[in-house]
Amino acid sequence: MSSGGTPRQKMIGMMYLVLTALLAMNVSKSILEAFVIVNEGLERTNENFDKKNAKLYSDFKGALDKDPNKTKPYYDRAQTAKKLAKELNEYIEKIKKHVIEKTDKKEKAVADTIHLKYVDAKDNYDEPTNLLIGSEPASPAKGELTALDLKNRVGKYKEEMIKLFDDKKLFLPADKKDMEGKLKSGLDLPDGVENGVKAGWEVVNFFHLPLAAVIVNLTALQSQVTNAEVDVVGKLLSAVSATDFKFDRLQAKVIAPSSVLIQGDEYKADVLLVASNSTSNPKILLCAVDTSKNDGDTDPRLNKNDPGKEIPVSGGVGKYKTGTSATGEQKWSGVIQVEKPGGGSNYYPFAASYIVTPPALVVSATKMNVLYIGVPNPVDISVPGYAPELVTPSVSAGNSISPDPTKKGSYVLNCTKGTKEASVSVSVKQGSTNKAMQGAVKFRVKNLPDPIAKVGGKESGVITKALLLASGGVAAVMKDFDFDLRVTVASYTVALNVGGEFKTASATGYNFTGEITTLLQKVKNNGRVIFEDIKVRMPDGTVRTLPTLTLKVNG
Repeated sequence: MSSGGTPRQKMIGMMYLVLTALLAMNVSKSILEAFVIVNEGLERTNENFDKKNAKLYSDFKGALDKDPNKTKPYYDRAQTAKKLAKELNEYIEKIKKHVIEKTDKKEKAVADTIHLKYVDAKDNYDEPTNLLIGSEPASPAKGELTALDLKNRVGKYKEEMIKLFDDKKLFLPADKKDMEGKLKSGLDLPDGVENGVKAGWEVVNFFHLPLAAVIVNLTALQSQVTNAEVDVVGKLLSAVSATDFKFDRLQAKVIAPSSVLIQGDEYKADVLLVASNSTSNPKILLCAVDTSKNDGDTDPRLNKNDPGKEIPVSGGVGKYKTGTSATGEQKWSGVIQVEKPGGGSNYYPFAASYIVTPPALVVSATKMNVLYIGVPNPVDISVPGYAPELVTPSVSAGNSISPDPTKKGSYVLNCTKGTKEASVSVSVKQGSTNKAMQGAVKFRVKNLPDPIAKVGGKESGVITKALLLASGGVAAVMKDFDFDLRVTVASYTVALNVGGEFKTASATGYNFTGEITTLLQKVKNNGRVIFEDIKVRMPDGTVRTLPTLTLKVNG
């Protein structure tokens, strides 16, 4: 979705990102219900986009009636944009209904009208993946109603929209360049990473995701498509002189790259009069003003004996800069003075503020509030006001840190045995020098917790004889542990009472040996099977012995 929009639209986008992150962390599937809320918000956003498009097309029709010869070339292109957007949105809607129909086992007539909140299989991962991607993510399925086909159609839609601005007689080069940038950004379908492996956009967005998340992804894509239509039709409309905007009020605006700065940095801002052009150079004065006096005719300066300090103006834009030696909120204000053609001046006040903070760094553990020995620990590191490539982290002795090649601002921390604490420090590049940030973030360093042994999914209690034999071996899992780690069973011993005689058999590796299987087949109802001396190889290279596992056979 475009980075612009109302605060409500931005909130919906943020909710969607948070919910997606929660799903990636195996949060209870009850969180899927929240996707219904996000989807409803996106649908309302799409309705607002449709209303905006309807207003643009109505204005276009008015311009066509007023000056058909000049407006028609632009109007025809707007109708083409409308047709392209309608076709692609209908195709996405068709995919949504198809996925719901097949996943929720609904009749087509029901699937075509059912709301996501009433879908039963919102947590189904398998069917949406099979329909949109297929069984092999490395070779996604092709053909109609697949994610790969959708990706190709969005790419074609973007190309066709850009082609609408190819006529050099109708558009300035800057117009086409502007729209080309907006469309490529707004309809960007970037590839990413799935399970640590580079993957296409179609796999990242639709492989092994629950139905609720798939529907939200598709609705969000419809927002991108419709938003692109708004941008294209708006640009086409603005190219028609008959629809030039008429301003009955001017306002002063202050545009600054950032309102939060690191102490010692230089604060910069652009002060401009909205609707001005490159030939207009108003006088911009820094002084105390009454911003309520903004009718243009009243001089808003509080001290009439102090005209204020004038700042340089170029191309209608004032260039203001000042030092940042003091911390905290810094306020500044002034007035833009514009000469009237017939003499005299109009006055437009402005006021702004920015925050100067001491140097600081932000370090957050990606998965837990501790680091573990022998495994890669992902962390995000950033410094407000600095791009990720300007940030250089370091870690205390006995540990190491390296950048994550798949994501800017993310790093991997490795801790060694004997380390009890890891301290992360950061420096940032300022020009040709590196500046150390004040303070450091400390993490506790721990050994990996012990896994638990399971047979047939049981770690204790009662198991049927059929399930016991079908399990095929002893598994070791990291219970309630956020890291995705593989623990290998090295060996174990099975013991049970057979006809009053206590018999044992041992195995190397996970699987039951033939001897163990034969032994287990002799277990009686209500008999107990003991798995002991269970040794496992941990990801950090150590071998650990797990507690004895005892199961009662019943049935």
